[in-house]
Amino acid sequence: MPELSVVQEIAIWALPVLFAITLHEVAHGWVAYMLGDRTAKLSGRLTLNPLKHIDPIGTVIIPLLLIIFSNFVFGWAKPVPIDSRNFRHPRRGMALTAAAGPIANLLMAFFWGGIAKLGMIFLLHQNQWFGIPLTSMGGAGIMINVVLGVLNLIPLPPLDGGRVLAGILPARMSYRFSLIEPYGFIILILLLFSGLLSRVMLPPVIFLNDWISHLFGLV
Repeated sequence: MPELSVVQEIAIWALPVLFAITLHEVAHGWVAYMLGDRTAKLSGRLTLNPLKHIDPIGTVIIPLLLIIFSNFVFGWAKPVPIDSRNFRHPRRGMALTAAAGPIANLLMAFFWGGIAKLGMIFLLHQNQWFGIPLTSMGGAGIMINVVLGVLNLIPLPPLDGGRVLAGILPARMSYRFSLIEPYGFIILILLLFSGLLSRVMLPPVIFLNDWISHLFGLV
């Protein structure tokens, strides 16, 4: 496959990134709604309209810069508002709601695997007009969703994995663990620049990406 220009790279990554971030947040809101919290619905956030979820920095600027200057892409949207007081079991409800985002990303990775497979079918029939974009976009979709899924499962508040862990720990331990949250983003940045974050994430990201690619016969 020929090397893509920056404009083509942005075009290929734009849709997978946008929907990975949007559906991640909608999944949080939908599960919260099913468990009794209508906050996201009343805020108009249970919609697939990306404009309702876009964060200018996390959804546009950061992914765009990463596409141009690196091979690693991630981002975030505006957090969906959740009020755990509306859950019958607040801690369990919050854990389930938090888990919904990364689970949605991992499920979307399979969807994009199907898109990539469809692109390969077009290529086999000498239709490069559809084949190349679908194959490239499908591969991008697998990667961004696997990265977001794995990243958000790290047990560090305020990441989803931290909220899940806080919901299943005994109450006293959960409270002490939650005290980390104000420093969570700083810790994440330190892990990123120290290289520890990539060491933690790389094995599961490679495993899941390769597994989905093999499952759909992409390699």
